[in-house]
Amino acid sequence: MKILRFNDDRIGVIKNGNMVVDVSDTISARKAKGPQRVMEEIIEGWRKYRRRFEKVLAEQDGVPLDSVQLRSPLARPGKFLAAFSNYIDRAGRTADNFPNEYFYKSPDLVGPGESVELRDIPACVVYQPEAEFSFVIGKTAKDVPEKKALDCVFGYVPTFDISTRGMVRRTQFIGKGQGSHGCCGPWIITKDEIPDPHNVVVKSWNNGEPRQNYNTSNMAHKIPNQIAWLTKFVQLSPGDVVATGTFHEGLMPINPGDAIEIEFENLGRAKFLVTGNSPRKTVDWLPGRDQPKPPEGGGIHKV
Repeated sequence: MKILRFNDDRIGVIKNGNMVVDVSDTISARKAKGPQRVMEEIIEGWRKYRRRFEKVLAEQDGVPLDSVQLRSPLARPGKFLAAFSNYIDRAGRTADNFPNEYFYKSPDLVGPGESVELRDIPACVVYQPEAEFSFVIGKTAKDVPEKKALDCVFGYVPTFDISTRGMVRRTQFIGKGQGSHGCCGPWIITKDEIPDPHNVVVKSWNNGEPRQNYNTSNMAHKIPNQIAWLTKFVQLSPGDVVATGTFHEGLMPINPGDAIEIEFENLGRAKFLVTGNSPRKTVDWLPGRDQPKPPEGGGIHKV
């Protein structure tokens, strides 16, 4: 199933590719619980909710997808973690070149049709949107062995990791963690719809022009390895989101006034807007090739 949030925090399921069936009434006290808790409850109780949703799907045709306003399917996950790099995206790289490493993104996710805000940060060389294949945790996970790790996955969701390039800082707070710099949608795709998460085509566009186009087969540390490593150090919970990194070829600048789109091929596409007071920046920056330069005199860039 493809599970979404729309309009005033209603829950829907996609039917026949382009219709939305409202299943909100199968969830008790939905408004009192709030949108994030509702989605966590669906994930935790999926066996029960799947039966309820299937019953409604069989009885109703739904409304056209283009008649509803999509929201981020996860309103504010407890954790939004993202892998550094993690894709074999140029000659000479192997999985051994990539240490397992992650950073925290802001959990205040931007939904389809909503806006990324680019601030005027003089030391920022360029802003770039990294299209990423992300997974949603389905149950509490701690010290999970790799061979059982996929049992902890509920589904998959497209995300953008908006990156602030060219700065030397002690943490990734400015570079990766600003509010509105994580986009999510159009919906959660339950894992039964993607039998092999390491063979999915991820595409992105900027103002309608193709940008990234890669297959998750190029992932260095596969999802079971990521879960096993992460759960040594943190407990993952239902509704947490982990972005698996990106294939950097095709990355281009974004600026206020742009619109960016992401798609898992044939599984749904979402568009996000770009706003803010940042002046236009068009530097051709490729992570790994280009490195941040410390400010004159050394130290870190001030913001």
